[in-house]
Amino acid sequence: MKDQTNQSSKNTKKTGPLQNTATPKIDEGPYYRPNSPERTRLFEAGIPGDRLTLTGIVTDIRGKPLTHAWLDFWQANGHGEYDNSGYTLRGHQYTDELGKYILETVIPGAYTSRTPHIHVKVRATDAGPILTTQLFIPGLISNKTDFLYRDDLQMDMKDSPKGKAATFNFTLSE
Repeated sequence: MKDQTNQSSKNTKKTGPLQNTATPKIDEGPYYRPNSPERTRLFEAGIPGDRLTLTGIVTDIRGKPLTHAWLDFWQANGHGEYDNSGYTLRGHQYTDELGKYILETVIPGAYTSRTPHIHVKVRATDAGPILTTQLFIPGLISNKTDFLYRDDLQMDMKDSPKGKAATFNFTLSE
């Protein structure tokens, strides 16, 4: 079975944990809001930030794709600002029958002491345990000084006709 890495001309970039390794947890942070709307498109006209399309698969620890896994995303806009009164750049969705998800959003900006990142909660079933983590942008100098940054939570990112395209695969331990 293939591992979940992609080769590039300069180095190897992970698109999530290797098979049999659960995606690491990271603190939720202070900006989570429950009951986000169900949607795959967080991007709206007028929101600061370059377009980003994030795709991936949610699997169990054995590598089996998880159908109808719940993902709840939230993030800052391109200026590093969160919407703390509404649901801009916030939304949840469910994986398809192959365990795949797609999120249309913007590249988040940095803010005091934090490198740009996207927050996410993932769970396999409505009653299952919730994984809370963060995804990071590759190649940023600010990654080195962020106290929560982890290499294994870095998205694989490339240019696309609509902005940037990124991939990250989640592996749930339960």
